Amino acid sequence: MKNRRLLIMFAIVLVDMLSFSIVLPLLPYLAGDLGASAAQIGVLIAMYPLAQVFASPILGRLSDRFGRKPILVVSILGTAVGFVVLATARLLPILFVSRFIDGITGGNISVAQAYIADVTDEKERGAALGLIGAAFGMGFILGPVTGGLLSGISYALPAWVGAGLALTNALVVIFLLPESLTAEDKSRLRDRPKRRVLDPRGLAEAFAHKRVGPLLAMRTATGLGFAIFETSFALWAIAALSLSPQANGAVLGYVGILSVIVQLLVIKRITSRFSDDGILLWSLAIAAVALALWGFVPSVWMLLALMPALSVGLAVTNTVLTSALTKAVHRDEVGGILGLQTSIQSFTRIPAPVIGGALIGFGPVWSPGLLAGVTVGAMVPYAYLKLCWRPGAPACVDEDIAQEISAGAPRSSSGA
Repeated sequence: MKNRRLLIMFAIVLVDMLSFSIVLPLLPYLAGDLGASAAQIGVLIAMYPLAQVFASPILGRLSDRFGRKPILVVSILGTAVGFVVLATARLLPILFVSRFIDGITGGNISVAQAYIADVTDEKERGAALGLIGAAFGMGFILGPVTGGLLSGISYALPAWVGAGLALTNALVVIFLLPESLTAEDKSRLRDRPKRRVLDPRGLAEAFAHKRVGPLLAMRTATGLGFAIFETSFALWAIAALSLSPQANGAVLGYVGILSVIVQLLVIKRITSRFSDDGILLWSLAIAAVALALWGFVPSVWMLLALMPALSVGLAVTNTVLTSALTKAVHRDEVGGILGLQTSIQSFTRIPAPVIGGALIGFGPVWSPGLLAGVTVGAMVPYAYLKLCWRPGAPACVDEDIAQEISAGAPRSSSGA
């Protein structure tokens, strides 16, 4: 039963990511046809994460109160509505509305993560959450390619396909996915003091928490560093390596494949042997070094050689941070804390493209990589002081962890 639930959650997230990423390559063309300027297209792209900032904590807390399944169904149906609006948009403001609707409902990733936390124990949770990361990676590999092929027929067709995928997703949840919260869980949650779903004081309390606060601080810093890489990579590849759009897409597809391999093969192997804190310390260090080196890469082959290390650092850090957060709060608060995490990640994706573009446009081409590396690298001593430098803390500085991560890392064609 548990494996079936996890498989369904994998499919849900995969289809969610497909329905989201299938229209990503087409937004500039759709907006351009409706008279949007370059600046307006940038704001349009930022609309999705901006909506998620506010929606993710709300969806997470609502799922704590009413159950995971009904919130998943409502949010997935909302995504379908957003795609229908996108497909039929004939005015630029309507295009903005469609992305805002999709951003609000797209915050359901926190609900999916909370569902997995409900049906797994602490020992197996890291590996189970790795499935979510694998679904993300596969969605971002398949979505843009599918969208590009369909756009040859019509720019609106990928949006209609996205709506169809979302409706299929909703039917799978309705008929095949059981609720993860028991009647006893729901009764207990109903009897708890009511809290506002979007509570500034709750945010302050979360950051002040002895365990949760440092994890959220790391999520904020790593989210910004990783988002600078994700959102400025295409501009950097053009400026530094003169890559064509096709080559750019191929490299990003390669990164997506590496991410899936890491999530499926490396995460389970290391989380079953080492503590979350120790893994975080090493994965942060690997990610920081790889990001800084990325900015200075002089050739495509050296870039391909660096990507396995970067994929390991990013994927392991993201998954283990999520797993650690679910273990740091009471199970009744899992949905809320994961919603807050998703909100933070979405927030970091708003300034990242502006920062990366400005650095490439007005500074040296390697500056986005160096800034991302320094931002993530600053979390290494912070993590050691906050997570490891305390009585009874697990051994974080263990060379076996680094060796295990390196042994599980996928190898590039160039032998990295």
